Amino acid sequence: MDLERVGFAGLGSMGEPMARNLVRAGVPVLRWNRTPGKADQVADVADLFARCDVVILMLKDADAVDAVLDRGGPEFAGRVAGRTIVHMGTTAPGHSRALEADLVAAGAKYVEAPVSGSRVPAEAGELVAMLAGDPGAVEEIRELFGPMCRETVYCGPVPNGLLMKLAVNVHLTAVVTSLAETVHFARAHGLDLGLLSDVLGAGQLASPILRVKAPKLVDEDFAPQASIANVLANVELIAAAAGDAGLELPLIEASRALYAETARLGLGEEDMVAVIRALDTRPHPED
Repeated sequence: MDLERVGFAGLGSMGEPMARNLVRAGVPVLRWNRTPGKADQVADVADLFARCDVVILMLKDADAVDAVLDRGGPEFAGRVAGRTIVHMGTTAPGHSRALEADLVAAGAKYVEAPVSGSRVPAEAGELVAMLAGDPGAVEEIRELFGPMCRETVYCGPVPNGLLMKLAVNVHLTAVVTSLAETVHFARAHGLDLGLLSDVLGAGQLASPILRVKAPKLVDEDFAPQASIANVLANVELIAAAAGDAGLELPLIEASRALYAETARLGLGEEDMVAVIRALDTRPHPED
């Protein structure tokens, strides 16, 4: 891989450690963030695009992606032409499909590369990237994911990367929500929560997500790895994509209500395990 310079836009909870891992690996990275104070020596986002061959976007939502690209604006074509745009955030599959069409029409290449994992695996370079797009464009930059990801999986054309990410998040959301409900149940019966964590980890239910999230629930540690607000946004995307396919997802609908309830409690920026607070505040059924 021969790159003059890589741009990285979006230095939030996930983007900051991802960009740092690229720098540590010796990748020539210019970092830029919409919030001042985190960027490298980049005058503005237009300067970032002007100085980079590949630009990675790790942004909050579709509106942020479109704003950074000036999509629909006068600077869009000049900003992206001749560059490879790598979309690593999570947006609606339909948005990504339309974005690819606009980028290709403007003379750019587009790679969809959402990741599975939260801040802890991002810091460790242990994310899993789900790649989609033109096979040639993907292979040209696939090596770039090495410092950020322990695994990259090619999923086919856009938007299969994002659809795969949403499918993974169906499972992730159900698992963590179920774990919160498990702790809620055990605590109500006076069980030793540390012992519960040991029992869960000793059998077939053991998993990396259990090892990370069970101690947070036991200790009531809500420091964010994946926030309630972020999970709720992902669940909304899942629900919309399910609707597009004519599907009903009862577990996702139940989770959607619980995470929305947790956000209304003012816990939107806390870790997703704070969903247990929505369970705690529900009235107990009368005997």
